[in-house]
Amino acid sequence: MAYFGSENRKTAFKIPEVLNETELEDLLSQPNRKCRTGLRNYVMMQIMANIGLRASELLALEVRDIDWMSGKLKVRQGKGKKDRILWLSVEDLELLEDWREVKPESKHLFCTLKGKPVQDRYLREMVKRLAEKAEIDKDVHPHTLRHTFATDLYRETKNLRIVQKALGHATIAATQIYTHIVDAELEDALKSFRKKGAA
Repeated sequence: MAYFGSENRKTAFKIPEVLNETELEDLLSQPNRKCRTGLRNYVMMQIMANIGLRASELLALEVRDIDWMSGKLKVRQGKGKKDRILWLSVEDLELLEDWREVKPESKHLFCTLKGKPVQDRYLREMVKRLAEKAEIDKDVHPHTLRHTFATDLYRETKNLRIVQKALGHATIAATQIYTHIVDAELEDALKSFRKKGAA
């Protein structure tokens, strides 16, 4: 965990670890998508990485929360008891369709083979286990996927308000941590720039 300190050193922000593109691909390649639980686990991680849901929001999703024609997804009673609307890509919507076709009958979008909702503990242990299997040398948990999404979205848009709205943050202050991640990456890159060629 890196830290970003203010000039007067009175405050410091923990900069969460995020996955780079290769690490994310390695993580997502671990589940066996030929079996139902493997497909479900893959889709859960993919959705978290692509729209930045909290673990609690992901596990609370119901089939009715998705407009299967438009890809509109309603997050009901997220943090702060606020609803918000997100949109799925065509690819992610197709993935969810694949899962819906084989999932047990249940109102819960992500459920066990008995139709019960997937538990938070299972999700956390699954992500950690697959990250270790992928030999990712970071402390990976479900929120890492949310941090990765937010960082990538900020890199792409350079617009904190968009990131704030996607994440469901009540204030922009919570979202500003992702500018610090990019700043820290720039610092690391510049410190190592042409280092090998230095006299």
